[in-house]
Amino acid sequence: MGLGGLIVDLIFNFYRYFAFFTTTSCYMNKPILSFILLLHFQLAAQKNIILSSPSGNLKFSFEVTNGHVFYQLIFKNRLLIGKSELDLVFEGSRLSGNGLRLNKPIFRDTTESYDLIVGKTSHVLTRYKEVRIPLQLNSSGIKKLIIVVKAFDDGIAFRYEFPQQEGVGNLAILDENTSFNLLDNPMIHSLFLPNYTSSHEGFYSRLPLNKIKPDTLMDMPALIEFPNGIFMGITEAALLDYAGMYLSVHDGILTSKLSPLPHQAAIKVKAVLPHQSPWRVMLVSDRVGALIESNMITTLNEPCKLKDVSWIKPGKTTWTWWNGNISPDTTFAPGNNFDFNKYYIDFCSKNGIQYHSVIEYGNKEWYTNDGIGFEPGPGVDVTRPVRSLDMKQICDYANTKGVDIRVWVHWAALFPQPRLDSAFSALEKWGVKGLMIDFMDRDDQEMVNMQTLMLQKAAEHHLHVQFHGAYKPTGLSRTYPNEFTREGTLNYEADKWTEGGLNADHDINMPFTRMLAGPTDYHLGGFRAVTPSAFKVQFTRPLVLSTRCHMMAMYVVLESYLGMVADYPDAYNGQEGFEFIKEVPTVWDQTKVLDAKTGAFICIASRKGNDWYIGAITNHEARTIQLPMTFLSGGQYTAEFFHDSPDSDSHPNHLLKEIKKVSAKDIVELKLTGSGGAVMHLRKD
Repeated sequence: MGLGGLIVDLIFNFYRYFAFFTTTSCYMNKPILSFILLLHFQLAAQKNIILSSPSGNLKFSFEVTNGHVFYQLIFKNRLLIGKSELDLVFEGSRLSGNGLRLNKPIFRDTTESYDLIVGKTSHVLTRYKEVRIPLQLNSSGIKKLIIVVKAFDDGIAFRYEFPQQEGVGNLAILDENTSFNLLDNPMIHSLFLPNYTSSHEGFYSRLPLNKIKPDTLMDMPALIEFPNGIFMGITEAALLDYAGMYLSVHDGILTSKLSPLPHQAAIKVKAVLPHQSPWRVMLVSDRVGALIESNMITTLNEPCKLKDVSWIKPGKTTWTWWNGNISPDTTFAPGNNFDFNKYYIDFCSKNGIQYHSVIEYGNKEWYTNDGIGFEPGPGVDVTRPVRSLDMKQICDYANTKGVDIRVWVHWAALFPQPRLDSAFSALEKWGVKGLMIDFMDRDDQEMVNMQTLMLQKAAEHHLHVQFHGAYKPTGLSRTYPNEFTREGTLNYEADKWTEGGLNADHDINMPFTRMLAGPTDYHLGGFRAVTPSAFKVQFTRPLVLSTRCHMMAMYVVLESYLGMVADYPDAYNGQEGFEFIKEVPTVWDQTKVLDAKTGAFICIASRKGNDWYIGAITNHEARTIQLPMTFLSGGQYTAEFFHDSPDSDSHPNHLLKEIKKVSAKDIVELKLTGSGGAVMHLRKD
């Protein structure tokens, strides 16, 4: 670094410790500190490896100092991540120390263009710059390691690659200590978890970095909100044959944690060389909506591996479990029988809903199981429906009505693997088109590999997959577009048993946190909205908080390629607003965040063909949003509006419908009641 760099280091550290003892924050957001940090970065850059994004706004600095690997991140001349160590602990050795030597880096500039079968956009054109940084370790174990960094205009990603090397055939990782030394004591939006066994369902917290309890497990994605109006989303992409990653604050620095393999705590990853980690992703922008619009995560995944994708049909689906398997007062009984499913199939056919889901009745699965509750017993058999159910009869009838059938299954009923093969073969033979796989509650390497295998095998049998009780998406819907959506979030199913229910303040966190990773599955479509004082827990015909327009807008706000229509037919028939749910697509050609404020409101516009759909939701506060329509192409559009009625605060199912002409020159005003929303469908004239 030279004498100048050493002097700046001394000044920086003095100022840092002075700030610690004179404020509640370790870093003072003052011009002099910003100048020192930037000077420190620029002097260090004289000898470091620097990778800049195509626009030059993002810069990643890499160095090896005294056998340790460090990086820094700067955005628009503002240092966001100070000197942060990258370390890996192997069995018998580690990355740090070991006479670490830096070999010649390899740079390249790439423009990539690809189509998405399922996504918030149908075509991605992106440019990024890349550097491959080879490292040589003086170790009895791993001797070669490559750190690969990609710089996009909307973020930075890096990963560890372990090439084939003489004398080493296997890899065992005990810890991956990837650190993020966040400056300026930013606000952290994250889900705190008690341990690694989790369905990833809970309420998000918003705390300054220095108020987070040390070594508390934090789920990803996490949103970082810097005091200068810069946003960062931290997550991972291309999670394959590796352990899921979490974050925790250790010694004031955000540090990675890996989910351990079952029945032990030490080993996180075991593999045969060559191998690679997932991408460690930092989405960065001074506009929070850009993080939601970003396609970085899918770009970091491999291209589609399926030769034939003609059978992949995203759409909407019934979900009778949520409403309590409600049926009309007729001669047939609800449950696992043909007539009950025929009733819902006919509803789907009449209203253009792509799928009907066969699930359970009275806590008894549609398939044979001698276990307790939904837990698979020794005699579980997905290839044998319960006696009252003929799956082929249901599929054949649905086919005559232009409706497809999907099913629910506990993941453990599909393993060991021979069960997986036989189950998927049976589903395909009957004519089933997809399934929800549930209750995984893990993201260790073993479970990650099982989920990948489920996707691959499902594709072989032309089945789409919806993962519940599962970890976040990591962009695999590009590689395996039969992955339609993932849960990994607390959603409206909890209204069936949670006192007080899920409110709009919870909903508004989703786009800024969990959805940064990709499709976010909710039990959508509840049409019985009540005020908080009228809410009560109901397992059948559950109630929902927030207005009906808010519920409708969630179909646009949330990215999900399989939207649930979870209430029962008579909850929708003749009801205002149901026409929008019937029309709204689940995959898009283009997505734009028109306006947003974390924790407060968001307005998203998504295009399918020439039509635009707009969804806006707010938290508990009423607000008016002014929307310039400049995103529209030339000409006029006919806009169908649904918005909260003036009395929606006391009658949350009330809404107003309005039709008007709009163009790119107009500014549209949306008035949202507290816990409210609005939707628009714009058709080009």
